[in-house]
Amino acid sequence: MTVSSASTTPAHPHAHPQAHGQASFPGPDGGEGGCADGDAPRARLLAAAVRLFAEQGYAKASVRQIATAARVNVAAISYYFGDKQGLYRAAFSEPMGSARDDIALFSDPAMTLRDALQGLYAGFVMPLKQDEQVQLCTRLHMREMVEPTGMWAEEIDNGIRPYQAELVTVLCRHLGLAQADDDLHRLAFAIVSQGVFLFMGRDVIQAIRPHLLGSPEAIDAWAARFTDNALAMVDAERQRRQLPLPIQPPTESPA
Repeated sequence: MTVSSASTTPAHPHAHPQAHGQASFPGPDGGEGGCADGDAPRARLLAAAVRLFAEQGYAKASVRQIATAARVNVAAISYYFGDKQGLYRAAFSEPMGSARDDIALFSDPAMTLRDALQGLYAGFVMPLKQDEQVQLCTRLHMREMVEPTGMWAEEIDNGIRPYQAELVTVLCRHLGLAQADDDLHRLAFAIVSQGVFLFMGRDVIQAIRPHLLGSPEAIDAWAARFTDNALAMVDAERQRRQLPLPIQPPTESPA
């Protein structure tokens, strides 16, 4: 769930369709050819699209509404995103990135299990420090689940499925298992569910205990507690399976 820095760079085949001098198309602010202020109109379009798609859904939010909110010519949507579907794809995927983007945070075989879990939960808590962006993106993702356009199914296949597979590999490695079974997948889902609740249960937390999300330090504390909880879950699974404790690397004696 890492916040992506890609909101000003193309992330799909429709971005910048006229980028190589096909000058008869209007620029994003309604002028000919180019864009005087770089990709600022694209960033404004993306922000407006996230908000309006989150509030109204794909079908009801019109390209004209989005262009007006972004203070650009409606032709800018074609210029930067190809069409409405391309704009929606960018709004859905670019600001928050994909689950696949976070795999490197926990997958290094040299990591201890604690380091791997800390990396995994870092991917959840980092976006929470961008408050309004997270709320809008979470609302957009939840709307996609109940009013599907195909983007959520695509994210499951291309982002969440490989993320789950890599986490299961990490757990197999640290538990000394040659092959994953259903219980190991249950453990992986339980570990991830802690981070997911920070997004899906955000309104509940803010209503009952708002200071738990009230500062960067408070948000970081979630990752620390989640890591401790997940280690306890892994240890419980180890004991349930009657597996030996992992071999600790030898510590060097002081000279």
